[in-house]
Amino acid sequence: MNKFYALLSLCAITFSVKAQQTIPDYQPYGKVSTEDLQMKQCDFEKDANAEVLIDKGDVYYDQKFTVINECHRRIKFFNDNAKDMANIHIRFYSKDHIEYITGIQAETINLTDGKVEVTKLDKKLIYTQAIDKYWSELVFTMPNVKAGSIIEYKYTWNTSDWSDIPTWYFQDKIPVRYSEYDTSIPEYFYFSTQTRTLTPYAIRSTKQEAGTLTSGTDVINFSVNSEKRVMVNLPSLVDEPYMSSRNDNLECVSFHLTSFRPPYDMIQNYNDTWAKVGGYLADNEDFGSQLRRKLTGEDVIIAKAKALKTDDEKIAYLFNVVQSTMKWNGEDQWYTIDGTSEAWDKKSGNATEINLILYHLLNKSGVSNALPMVTSTREHGKVNPMYTFTSQFNRAVVYIPVDSTRFYVLDASNKYNMCNEIPYDVLNSSALWLNMKEKTFDLIFVAKTEPVRETVFINAEIKPDGKLAGTADISSISYNKIQSVDSYKTDGETKYIDYLRGGDNNLKISSLKLENMDVDSLPLIQHINFSLDLAGSDDNYIYLNSNLFTSAKTNPFLSDTRSSNIDFGYQKSMTINGMFKIPAGYKIDALPKNIAMSMPDQSITFRRIMGEQDGSIAVRYVISYKKSIYTKDQYADIHEFFKKMYEMLNEQIVLKKS
Repeated sequence: MNKFYALLSLCAITFSVKAQQTIPDYQPYGKVSTEDLQMKQCDFEKDANAEVLIDKGDVYYDQKFTVINECHRRIKFFNDNAKDMANIHIRFYSKDHIEYITGIQAETINLTDGKVEVTKLDKKLIYTQAIDKYWSELVFTMPNVKAGSIIEYKYTWNTSDWSDIPTWYFQDKIPVRYSEYDTSIPEYFYFSTQTRTLTPYAIRSTKQEAGTLTSGTDVINFSVNSEKRVMVNLPSLVDEPYMSSRNDNLECVSFHLTSFRPPYDMIQNYNDTWAKVGGYLADNEDFGSQLRRKLTGEDVIIAKAKALKTDDEKIAYLFNVVQSTMKWNGEDQWYTIDGTSEAWDKKSGNATEINLILYHLLNKSGVSNALPMVTSTREHGKVNPMYTFTSQFNRAVVYIPVDSTRFYVLDASNKYNMCNEIPYDVLNSSALWLNMKEKTFDLIFVAKTEPVRETVFINAEIKPDGKLAGTADISSISYNKIQSVDSYKTDGETKYIDYLRGGDNNLKISSLKLENMDVDSLPLIQHINFSLDLAGSDDNYIYLNSNLFTSAKTNPFLSDTRSSNIDFGYQKSMTINGMFKIPAGYKIDALPKNIAMSMPDQSITFRRIMGEQDGSIAVRYVISYKKSIYTKDQYADIHEFFKKMYEMLNEQIVLKKS
């Protein structure tokens, strides 16, 4: 490795932190120990299918100020369940050759009959695959991979953008035994860093070294700030209930260039504002330039929209036109690929193309306050307002402020989104709107402020033979409605009825009727006729769990620990009302007590009211969420509250034969 600075070991400043734990030695490429080949399981995560033994990055600048990252990754397979990790994809920004990959080497190591067997990757099997006009990836599959194999590969990532030091993820979807990230940055470059870690560094050391740069006959001496970061024994990041995104929770360190201070020259500051990012998007060929492109047959659509009296009517009409006409191809980028005109002609495009088409039609139809807006989907991860990177965005939507309390956020790429509801996929993240006419741009936080309500009403008769028969009516708005309509239309009625049954084979639904599925302004009403065999009932006792036809059947927070924040998405309220007629010859033997409970901060409350009324049992449950986001530090309170709440929800009513 020919680093451009001389390794004079000045070490003027050295700082080191070492945890009180065994730190594995870094083993260079090609040096695999017999102990690792014989290893049968991960020492600190016994049920893991595979383990990253080594993940190392070494970032430095060459004489041309090209940023170079030398990467080395080694993985151990314990069984066949993780063999998909033998399919390697190395993504890079290929437009204008800004990033490129060199020096790939890869091999698979097996222990066969006590002998080490090395199978090297045939470089003819490495190919470059275009993702879109901006991004590409190198793709190859490791050879001869089976249970017990170790694979390793190394490569050099290069970029001509000297402000781009890659984000390093210490954690992965499988456990990581050793992760190291070394950075060597000339004194001219000033980066701010953002660290998201739960695991302490096993090693963190910094030092200054001497560097030289040759320019013609001149030799420039300067210092290089080097830092070594090592983490060991990182657990896998498993998917947890109500986890917003893996990208929001993986342990990592990221870098943002704040200034460049070259010798004998002016200081250049790079504290870019979101206004500058907005200006860049406005001028971008694949974003701002698309907003003015004419669509085939648009005049007829625009004329119909202009004939409508109010902006609300125009918005609903045009949203429906685009949503019903366009098919989302499943791709998400903040930029267009084919362009809006071409996507419109094909009736298919990425989400940004679909929504910029919607913006164009709204603008041409006189909805003058409609603005294009870029945001990030939940899977992609939340936008950090402190870091002005366009890469944080992956979708454009339409933002329409109406007044100080009301606004639209429109995304017509999903067939079941509603024009009068913020798309669930972009909740609880920041988004950047662009006012093209006034050349103003600003970042806002997109959240649902009104609670989403759902009501279940059950009217049923308990039979002496231990059966329950009656009706249930479910009223749903907002995201509950969207989810139900999506499930019903996508999966069909038979599977949807199975969903309503919640896996209870004793519950039979004889009829189902849905109202207002296609009317955004009205709640979805579901009318259900059902019968239920009451489990555990005998000749003397009948047992009834009145928690029926709700999403609150199973506690999602069973684990004692939590590694990610909790994001419910939105505030919500669920009410369950029931009237259950007592059969002749029976009386109440045990009736759950009335109770009210809440989280320590009052953000989630639960009430249960039960009583006898004119020969029936009246039941009422109310669950209210006044907050949607909780940190993992609050999980102990969440865990305890939900444990008690689900015990209360599922406590049985007991009737005894008199």
